Amino acid sequence: MRLGTMRNRSEGMHTGRISVDRNAFFKIISSLFFLILSYSGTAYSQTTHVIKGRVTDASTGDAIPFANVAIKASLYGTTTNFDGFYQLNYNPPADSISVTYVGYENRSKAIKADLTEQTIDVQLAPGSTQLREVKIFAGENPAWAILRKIVANRKTNNIDNLGAYEYESYNKIQIDIDNLSEKFRNRKAVKKMTHIVDKYDEVKGENGETIIPIFISESVSNVFYRRDPKKKKEIINKTKISGVGLTDGSLTSQLIGSSFQQYNFYNNWLNLLEKDFVSPISENWKLYYEYYLADSVYNGSSYDYHIEFEPRQEQDLAFTGNFWVDGDTYALTQIDVNVGKKANLNFIEKIKIQQSYELFEDEGKWLTSKTRVLIDVDEPTKQTAGMLLKFYSANSNFKLNAPRDSKFYDTSIELKDDYMKHDSTFWIKSRPEALSPSERLSFQLVDSLRVLPVVKTYTEILNILVNGYKKIDKWNIDIGPYLFLYANNAVEGHRFRMGFRTDPGFSRKWIFSGYGAYGTRDKAFKYGAGMDYIIDRKPWTMAGISYSKDLERLGVSAETIGPNTLFGAFSRFGAFRRAYWQEDVSAYFKREVVKGLTGSVQIRHRDFRPLFPFAYKTQPYAGIDSPTKSAFDITEINFETRFANKETFLQNDNERISMGNGNSPAFTLRYTLGVKNFLGGDFNYNKLSFNVKQSFRTGVIGRTYYNLTFGLIPSTLPYPLLYTPLGNESLFYVDNAFNMMRYFEFVSDRYVSLRMEHNFEGFLLNRIPAIKKLKWRMLATGKLFYGSISESNLALTAATDDAGHEIQLFNKLKDRPYVELGYGIDNILKSGRIDFIHRLTYLDNPNVTPFAVKISFWFSL
Repeated sequence: MRLGTMRNRSEGMHTGRISVDRNAFFKIISSLFFLILSYSGTAYSQTTHVIKGRVTDASTGDAIPFANVAIKASLYGTTTNFDGFYQLNYNPPADSISVTYVGYENRSKAIKADLTEQTIDVQLAPGSTQLREVKIFAGENPAWAILRKIVANRKTNNIDNLGAYEYESYNKIQIDIDNLSEKFRNRKAVKKMTHIVDKYDEVKGENGETIIPIFISESVSNVFYRRDPKKKKEIINKTKISGVGLTDGSLTSQLIGSSFQQYNFYNNWLNLLEKDFVSPISENWKLYYEYYLADSVYNGSSYDYHIEFEPRQEQDLAFTGNFWVDGDTYALTQIDVNVGKKANLNFIEKIKIQQSYELFEDEGKWLTSKTRVLIDVDEPTKQTAGMLLKFYSANSNFKLNAPRDSKFYDTSIELKDDYMKHDSTFWIKSRPEALSPSERLSFQLVDSLRVLPVVKTYTEILNILVNGYKKIDKWNIDIGPYLFLYANNAVEGHRFRMGFRTDPGFSRKWIFSGYGAYGTRDKAFKYGAGMDYIIDRKPWTMAGISYSKDLERLGVSAETIGPNTLFGAFSRFGAFRRAYWQEDVSAYFKREVVKGLTGSVQIRHRDFRPLFPFAYKTQPYAGIDSPTKSAFDITEINFETRFANKETFLQNDNERISMGNGNSPAFTLRYTLGVKNFLGGDFNYNKLSFNVKQSFRTGVIGRTYYNLTFGLIPSTLPYPLLYTPLGNESLFYVDNAFNMMRYFEFVSDRYVSLRMEHNFEGFLLNRIPAIKKLKWRMLATGKLFYGSISESNLALTAATDDAGHEIQLFNKLKDRPYVELGYGIDNILKSGRIDFIHRLTYLDNPNVTPFAVKISFWFSL
């Protein structure tokens, strides 16, 4: 398809007040305006003078698009373009220009009268974000009629409803440290960077604030999309990265591409910082926003509109700002929004998103051409500094409605083999705008910062905290994880553990890992080792083997806990009831068959050597005369299929990281075949489980998450091989556990498990005057477990072990499910959560309580 002509209306818009939409009125005004200009030209008969320059934010250095620039006491005026540049032609006399924009303090600067052409750059200081006063008289708000037409045309104007599209994308990201207080500057570590700070002061501008760049990147990529089936792909062609503590690695290069800089205001919700922000043109616009028609401009066939808006509740995750609308299609042509400090967010001073659109005339579509995003992270204390995250995207060379073959989109993000090979000439040609002096200096300063010893030390500490490992570059290995270095329990006493894994410097194919542990009470060594091999990266294919000999805990094993590393580490502390020795050897093969569909097969042999009274009957129907055993071996083959069609993966050196599945469900089907007499296995058995989990927006009332599992074990087995739901006897709330259930309280061989959580965000508490300033968030939880155990499995359990010790048995579910319901408050002091949980069933079981208060802590925006 031929590339259509692109047209931009951003520079033709005005930002005055509400005007009367009458052709006759405009003809009169136009005539008067022409007469005034003619008179001015006759009276002064002078050469036209030119003022040009750039308007930027004094605190961030970023461009301010759509700002009003005018000659004081005259009719001469213009607006800045998306990159903050302006040019103003005028006839003297003139003494100063005035620059204004919503959310900033007004600024004036003197004009040099003796120059016919001059450059005047202006830096605006952030100020109040309140909109100008608008008087609305009796009748409907005039903005509402326009909003209804915008919403009615959302589906048509949304680019994602096209059959397909492609475009080229340039992306730039910069991260800076700002708000450098005197206390922060005087710190010993910061003083060592003083010469770099002073150097940056030279280019900050006369009114700009000092910032220190710590990361800056550029990338050029091609983006591809098709609607049916809905798939998206990005091929990253080139990247250029300079960062303190970061390298030009594959993970960083994927993160700086276009895929993670998408902001579509035609959707009801924009997901930003893992929070849902309501769009000002969503279906629920009237519930969240107040609107004001600021201007209407005749474009030759209809009127284009400028609308200002602000949240009804300033604590809501909603925007304040402006947008401009094409009067023919009711599509957005420009938008400028921000989120202030009063919104229900932590550690965020401000979020600002600006977009401009260009008209693809062949299809009559306004497409996003440029996007700028600013995230201002507040300083936690007065002794620290804040942070600025700045993103810039420019899209060009659109191609519409020419879908490629479906398999082409199977890899969501792809790096060209030569993505790191480039020179300065390439970037000069690829940039839509040349780098500013401060941006050019930023690349130099980042390289200077990264080699400072104090910066390298802080970076290393941060990497340990985030990744859990200490990197040893000399040996190409990582030591850790630090969470498992120490534990204390009744069986092992003081447990000390040390582990390692190889990094990509060792091999891009082979990954070796291992650990060793020792307990001071049981005086026993525990150890394990693993070897993985990356067969292919496209599609992702791996195989590996592992071996371990360690203590496990029935009902709280690594299998039951899953990926909850923190809970797994702390579960090693305490009484450690029902401990057993396990020797485990396994081999696996895993492959992504097509995008979203992964299959794996595993062969595993393990044994069970209990340290607590346990026995099972080898001939259950022989009654009390049946021989018993207290240990067993199993050999099993596990088949697993996982389907998550919207899931995006990034390849981080030798591992693959999931970036989530959006709002779509993920399905997992697992089948286990136990084989008797194969590698010493004692049982034949079958196990089947099916899991579906999803997180999705529930309209205006928040976000819901659920995790549903069905399981069936139609075989006769000792109870340690049946299903035990994860309980929680700690003070802390654990998401993937039943928090009022005791460890190993129930056992089942057929079951259904449901966990649900709904977070209202600030929907309820934001509307209570005395509470909303605290930024608390209300949530509700519900968990259900229902199942049964067959008579044959019950008959297999012995009453005493071989030594005559009474065996502590388990509870079985009866004719009703286990149910617990809870409610709570999140974001207490920005990091705390408190849950109030009621257990509704099986209250007669030993050592249970009907109600508990549990706490948890984590970093949350």
